[in-house]
Amino acid sequence: EDELEVPTAYALSQNYPNPFNPSTTIEFRVAGTGSRNSEPGTPMVRLVVYDLLGRDVATLVNKQMAPGIYTVSFDASHLTSGVYFCRMTAGEFVATVRMMLVK
Repeated sequence: EDELEVPTAYALSQNYPNPFNPSTTIEFRVAGTGSRNSEPGTPMVRLVVYDLLGRDVATLVNKQMAPGIYTVSFDASHLTSGVYFCRMTAGEFVATVRMMLVK
């Protein structure tokens, strides 16, 4: 039943597992107006991972998305251990979570 539910607000969940090695899963929600079909006014959704210096290390999502609940995997096997930030932007919504990579 939850799969049919259309979120009423944007959200970015904490990655799981955290700390992670070498990959993690990130869940996010794209708000809708009761329809799962993409509408012309639907904002672009961007999900980007940054390092501590603010450098873009991975773009996980960069497209217009229909309302719903999504998960994306992040493979950090090419990165060094440390703290990273995952930032979601969709229209005026902005959220950031902290992730820790431990090798």
